Amino acid sequence: MAEYLISEAALLRNARELQRLGSESGARMLIALKAFCNPTCISLLRPYAWGCCASGLYEAKLGSVCHGGHIAVFSPAYRDDELRELLNIAHHIDFNSLSQWARYRSECLAHPRVQSGELQLGLRINPCHSTGHTPLYDPCIPGSRLGIPPQNLSGADLSGLSGLHIHTLCEQGAAELIETFRALENSLGDLLASPQMRYLNLGGGHWITKPDYDRAALVDLLRDIRRRYRLDVYLEPGEAWFIHTGVLRAQVLDTFESLGYRHAILDVSASAHMPDVLEMPYRPDVYLAEPSPGTPAGDPSREPLYPAVQRSGTRYIAAGESGQKAYDYRLGAPTCLAGDVIGDYSFDRELRVGDQLVFDDMTHYTMVKTTHFNGVPHPSIALERADDSVETLYRPSYQNFAAQLG
Repeated sequence: MAEYLISEAALLRNARELQRLGSESGARMLIALKAFCNPTCISLLRPYAWGCCASGLYEAKLGSVCHGGHIAVFSPAYRDDELRELLNIAHHIDFNSLSQWARYRSECLAHPRVQSGELQLGLRINPCHSTGHTPLYDPCIPGSRLGIPPQNLSGADLSGLSGLHIHTLCEQGAAELIETFRALENSLGDLLASPQMRYLNLGGGHWITKPDYDRAALVDLLRDIRRRYRLDVYLEPGEAWFIHTGVLRAQVLDTFESLGYRHAILDVSASAHMPDVLEMPYRPDVYLAEPSPGTPAGDPSREPLYPAVQRSGTRYIAAGESGQKAYDYRLGAPTCLAGDVIGDYSFDRELRVGDQLVFDDMTHYTMVKTTHFNGVPHPSIALERADDSVETLYRPSYQNFAAQLG
């Protein structure tokens, strides 16, 4: 049975780095629940994060219950009933358009939590400065529906608002954030400096926990913003909390040759279980699990992701690019979608039915995007605790499948 396996030790490694950066810079680090929102793991991160950012009511509720800290909410549009609930649990609500702000302004400003200052209201801005590489994930592309262009604020009634929110990055570094902030500053510097502004949310997409991220430059920028504008600064990374914290373990169901290709059909699907493989697209690292009693496992240069499994005497041998090793395979899914292919990989030996393949870095943007396409069962979800014990958090079942579909 396929399984997502999350490492508590790896989660806490990232969390400590983000907590340290927040302490050094004075910025407030939020967990982007859109990337990963397993309740058990969000509770684990409570001591390290200021709070959570949510894309709507359900995520806001989950963050409020599982984390209990600051809840910042942004949605491209709110329904009446959603907003009324959010007014009771959120600490920031950011609006995507002046029309939504005008629609809800009176109701929001009359709410006791707004009047007391417990809840603050802001606008998402589109700085119209693109640094992205993938249009699907770039909020600054022409025709974007996300954020208000600075020129549209001219003459608008902004009374009652106390914050601005930008989110333009995707898997990018400090240099792109600095560049984007300078663009915002050039167009809306006077508004940032106005007495009514109390916070600036710099959104997500920051690869802060990647080894080559320029964390010193980020700290300098955040300190400079706080010093010059006297604002509370928030960051809401998603991937940075969860990168390299989990794997997806799959099993080979069948192998065969067809039209010049060796195919291996697995019990996981790119479309249903790791959709960014198709959407981004990207190529995950794959390892073949080889039983080898008494042999040290894995690459000693890498921190073990799940040492309890490794100590059982299993080696994890990295797959190669197509043609790099002796046996090429196209790894495919058990679905009817012709393009549901994970990629072409090569291995040192022929794959056999029952072999286990391990896909690295399968925590963020996987479980939150799973579908029941073709009725393919979801992988189970397990957490390897810091004491090496493994706790199953979720087991798939027919009842889950049927209930979700009504």
